[in-house]
Amino acid sequence: MGRTGRACQTGPVRDVVVLGSTGSVGRQALELVAEHPGEFRVVALAAGGGSVDVLAAQVLDHRPAVVAVARPTVVQDLQLALYAAAKERGWATGEATLPRIVAGPDAAVEVAGLACDVVLNAITGAAGLRPTLAALDAGSRLALANKESLVVGGRVVTAAAAEGQIVPVDSEHSALAQCLRGGRAGEVDRLLVTASGGPFRGWDAQRLRDVTPAQALAHPTWDMGKVITTNSATLFNKGLEVLEAHLLFGIGLDRIDVVVHPQSVVHSMVQFTDGSTLAQCSPPDMRLPIALGLVWPDRLPGATRPVDWSTPATWTFEPLDEAAFPAVELCRRAGRAAGTAPAVLNATNEECVEAFHAGRIAFPDIWALVERVLGEHLGDADGGAGADAPAASAADVGCTLVPDPELGVEAVLAADGWARRRTATLVEDVDRTSRGVS
Repeated sequence: MGRTGRACQTGPVRDVVVLGSTGSVGRQALELVAEHPGEFRVVALAAGGGSVDVLAAQVLDHRPAVVAVARPTVVQDLQLALYAAAKERGWATGEATLPRIVAGPDAAVEVAGLACDVVLNAITGAAGLRPTLAALDAGSRLALANKESLVVGGRVVTAAAAEGQIVPVDSEHSALAQCLRGGRAGEVDRLLVTASGGPFRGWDAQRLRDVTPAQALAHPTWDMGKVITTNSATLFNKGLEVLEAHLLFGIGLDRIDVVVHPQSVVHSMVQFTDGSTLAQCSPPDMRLPIALGLVWPDRLPGATRPVDWSTPATWTFEPLDEAAFPAVELCRRAGRAAGTAPAVLNATNEECVEAFHAGRIAFPDIWALVERVLGEHLGDADGGAGADAPAASAADVGCTLVPDPELGVEAVLAADGWARRRTATLVEDVDRTSRGVS
């Protein structure tokens, strides 16, 4: 990785910025902070603005100097919520000091660049790219829960990061990072990324045609947001994790395997050249990888409960059914092409998830549309879903693959925008066909 960042630990208390504070990861991170008041100080919070009451409570609990919201229209709502929450707590007038509030699409980028020890990026989707780069540029340690920013940014992100500056917060990559401590880089044979299999493990392609949004959100193990939970059902989440592991640890895509492990206790494994395999085990609880992200390379005592070895248990492992769940191979295809291909894959998938939950496309259409748009971007589309729709125009900015050596933020954002526009066209075509509209 690139240049050297400043030291991430400046004293006994770590200054922390939390991006995506009202989401699942952000809330759990702030719970850990509250449980260890001598370890952390919250410098700033950032949120989309959809959960104003939650954000107001977080502000009063942690007293950050700055709060960022993506929607300027909610600034007044946040101010009113802060006063109402303070009154409800019985605080006297003037006792609740308002933080500085910044708003707009660049608000999270601004707070990500503040001087601090750790920036936890728990924003969902490609929107996390520019905050990721801002944190790296500021020299802060980046606790990365927003895998998409690394996946779509690729070499732009890895070149901006100092050695060890990015600490993964995904449970699988946190597990890999822990296991990799057990050997030298040259001793690593393969990375084994585990997957629960999601709610449709064992289903065949025919049965998957009738999946409903409610079924896709019924994950058997994890409690996550709509996009990540749906990605876990399609296995796109796992495919993105393969790309993330490739970029984080410098291991070739052909040396990263996915293994289905329904119990979600073994979070990932590293196989070494001598035939030894190290596994990281803990109950399925995101508090452990979040805590490691905040204090790496140290450990936070009591972050989560350990495995109960006094109770009989069976852990099973099985290969991934890639015929029924093609998402991982689609992600590998984008990863092999590199450049702007992962950005197109991710943007298309995000748009398809929204269309699926809006009832406009069927569950298998998510894979088919991603394959179609990615194929067009790579110049080798072979029909697929929406084949009757007009072909993409090569003149459309972002349509053509930008290779790795030429990759920059603007190219990534252009590819992201093109993929969303193209997906919208194809979704409309699929929706009209399913409704019998000519």
